[in-house]
Amino acid sequence: MNIDRSSFQSIEQLQNQYLNKTRQVQSKDEGAEVSFQSILEQKTKMSQETGLKFSKHAANRLESRNISLTDSQMQRLNEGFSKAEMKGIKDSLVLLDDLAFIVNTKSSTVITAMDQTETSENIFTNIDGAVII
Repeated sequence: MNIDRSSFQSIEQLQNQYLNKTRQVQSKDEGAEVSFQSILEQKTKMSQETGLKFSKHAANRLESRNISLTDSQMQRLNEGFSKAEMKGIKDSLVLLDDLAFIVNTKSSTVITAMDQTETSENIFTNIDGAVII
C-alpha cells in the first residue's frame, strides 16, 4: 500500500497555521453597535482603575442589554461596592440610577447587571445585603 505523504501538513505547519493567527478588530462607524471586544476593554480599564472586575456573564449582560456605564456611574458603583464591603456583605445588590448590579465583595467582581426593564418583578435572590446609590 502506497501512502502519499505530500498532501499532509506537519505538526509545525498546523501550529503556525492555527496558533499564530492574530485577530483583527474591525472598526465600526460612529453610532453603530459597540463590539464585545471594545466593551471588554472598557470594563477591563475601568476595573483596573476601580478595583472592580466584571465577570464574563456580567460583560455579556451589559452588551446584550446595551448598557454602558459612564465614568461617574462606575465611580458610584465602586462606592457602593466599598460600602457593602465595609458592612461585611458578601453578595450585594447595588442599585444605581435605573441599573441593578449583583456584586461579590470577596472577589471584587460584578456578577450580573440589569436595567429597569429587567427588574420589573423586584425579586433578587442569593444576596445578603443591598446598597442604594
